Amino acid sequence: MTTVLQRFNEAEKLKDQGKVDEATAILEQILAEDDSHVLAHLTLARICTNTGKHEQAVMHAEKACELEPNDSTNFTVLSVTYQRAWAGTQDLKYIQMAEDAMARSRMIGR
Repeated sequence: MTTVLQRFNEAEKLKDQGKVDEATAILEQILAEDDSHVLAHLTLARICTNTGKHEQAVMHAEKACELEPNDSTNFTVLSVTYQRAWAGTQDLKYIQMAEDAMARSRMIGR
């Protein structure tokens, strides 16, 4: 039986090899078992961003921030996710959201 960490590492390898569907399946299985796995949410945010699924990417990045609200890196990732969502959708709401997330990251990082 493989551990969550082993499955997560396998998903990371698959993502890096461009096998995003396989990586996504593993990450979603991890989250089905434990929705509080922050790294799975962050990795899915990146995969979803790269595949143009911006709403899903935002959902995963926001969840990571909800789970670890004192981690500045999560808010930096969220800001980048919002920026890419804006670039992919041209929805102006993402601009202010990106700025707010980056401000939060800087505030936490102090």
